[in-house]
Amino acid sequence: MPSHLIPTYAPPDLVFERGEGVWLYDDKGDAWLDFIAGIAVDALGHCHPALTKALEEQAGKLWHVSNMFDVPAREELARRYCENSFADLVFFTNSGTEAIEGTLKAARKYHAVRGDEDRIEIVSFQGAFHGRSYGAINAGGNPAYLAGFGPRMEGFTQIAFADDDAAKAAITNKTAAVIIEPVQGEGGLRAAPDNYLRMLRELCDETGTLLIYDEIQCGAGRTGKMFAHEWSGAMPDIMAIAKGVGGGFPLGAWLTTNAVGEHMVVGTHGSTYGGNPLAMAVGIALWDEIAKSEFLDHVTQMGQFLKQQMAGLADTHPDMIEDVRGLGLLTGFKLKEPYVNRMVMGLARERGLLCGAAGDNVLRMAPPLIITEDHARKAIEVLDTSLHAARSAQ
Repeated sequence: MPSHLIPTYAPPDLVFERGEGVWLYDDKGDAWLDFIAGIAVDALGHCHPALTKALEEQAGKLWHVSNMFDVPAREELARRYCENSFADLVFFTNSGTEAIEGTLKAARKYHAVRGDEDRIEIVSFQGAFHGRSYGAINAGGNPAYLAGFGPRMEGFTQIAFADDDAAKAAITNKTAAVIIEPVQGEGGLRAAPDNYLRMLRELCDETGTLLIYDEIQCGAGRTGKMFAHEWSGAMPDIMAIAKGVGGGFPLGAWLTTNAVGEHMVVGTHGSTYGGNPLAMAVGIALWDEIAKSEFLDHVTQMGQFLKQQMAGLADTHPDMIEDVRGLGLLTGFKLKEPYVNRMVMGLARERGLLCGAAGDNVLRMAPPLIITEDHARKAIEVLDTSLHAARSAQ
């Protein structure tokens, strides 16, 4: 039977019917160890009781009223974020791409209201991924994502990632904002060094440039802190979040300071569904789980354990694995030629492990934050056999 879906995806012949914790179950009843978690989304795994309860209770009360009316839970969740971050203000969205669009608008608006309407340049980084909307693909600058969609938008410049000299040359008093992922996701799990983020903060302060963090993939506790940039101590002016903050329910946001957000007045931005009662109920329940210090300690410990296990895997397969990358439970390894990440990903899937692929020929793992050492050992065992199979196939 032909599909009536626009063919932008190429999923395998695999249909999941239910999930429980770190496991997914297909329509034949077979179990799959989920180490990609909906691409870093299912932070608490599948069907977590706290999230399920929050959603079911809210679904029986109120689904949607739009932003024509107040949603008290929206203020409640915003307060949690602002009391525990650099931010003073929050705008809720449905996705990471929408959050990115909001950050770009806010940055340019900030300079326009200060009398510098021509200060529109956004500096981003090679290997970046900020979403699939027109503005987001121009911010990311990946030629593959820009091809066929007309000329590039004015005002976006990409520079080398974590290159001090490139940053110092590019960021001037004509730059509106710098946008960076503290840990690149699609770009190959490259973590920006703490000193580099601190240097960017200093450059932005010196030039009056705004610093934007894209923590859509590396936030929500995934690195062992609520936000990945906290490891460096270098605070942003604006930050985009999504993916894990809803634990599987569509939710995103951009956070900012009063100095930036006060200019986004009535009529400058909006969203029909952003901050809806269902999303807010789940977002609050998710926050209350991952904000616990013992929870974040667990993520840190599991991230270290998984990375140690992968280092052992690299020692076993030095002809196949170039290096181990990432931070916390956003981690993986770069494969050497002629081995291809998607091939190994497919071989792992055949053996019951779900993982992902990222740029620079990296095999990516972003499991639920609730994994145990046993889950990590199981994943490494499957990857070991998959790498042996990939070598035999050459």
